[in-house]
Amino acid sequence: MQKSLSSNPNLSNTTLFISDLHLCASRPVITAAFIAFLQDTASKAHALYILGDLFEYWAGDDDIDDAFHQQIITALKKASDSGLKIFFMHGNRDFLIADGFCQLTGITLIDDPTLIDLYGNKALLSHGDDLCTDDVAYQQFRTQVRDKKWQAEFLSQPLQARKKQVEAIRARSMQEKTQKSLEIMDVNTDAVDAMLRKYQPDLLIHGHTHRPHRHSIELGGRFISRWVLGDWYEQGSCLVCDEFGCKNMPL
Repeated sequence: MQKSLSSNPNLSNTTLFISDLHLCASRPVITAAFIAFLQDTASKAHALYILGDLFEYWAGDDDIDDAFHQQIITALKKASDSGLKIFFMHGNRDFLIADGFCQLTGITLIDDPTLIDLYGNKALLSHGDDLCTDDVAYQQFRTQVRDKKWQAEFLSQPLQARKKQVEAIRARSMQEKTQKSLEIMDVNTDAVDAMLRKYQPDLLIHGHTHRPHRHSIELGGRFISRWVLGDWYEQGSCLVCDEFGCKNMPL
């Protein structure tokens, strides 16, 4: 039986990576699991990286007073105040998180992609959705909503109007997914190779596809590990890295 991360008391020299929690008020069990993770597990680590889709959706920082959001903000702030370094990268669901949220929680917003030094290894971090280039319709949508002009126009609308639009987009997206193959929604190998050639990392860590696994890629005569993070639909999932390597572990 695989040992869970929560049962490992020695995390002080580890860095944790999570993504695709999709937190929302309708999934209180996962919300509770995340808050417990921050208190009991992440607080013992050196750093925590959240690589996108922390929330099911984020309509703007003016929604921070929402009671559900306040739970998450309070938990993140408590963790960061305890000394935990928390880094956040936008996902495809919460790309509108901005400085207001970061200031309230004490987290640091990082670009997608971002290179870090991970125990002497060059690690490339990404949410991963821009690697799914076979999904042409999604890539067109991604380009649209990441445009600063589009975001400014969207955020100028009343909060409730924005929420209704997001709900409609989510419903349409769920319907469209039923008509797409798993291959189309996965990463494109050429896109992965192009990113690896550009940044020359020792390992790539990303989420989005909800398919936790370690892939070994041969490129230019060397092997690069591609670590895919798991989602939090049924239970928590975390990539734990230290000076000896990385492993995907359940919570």
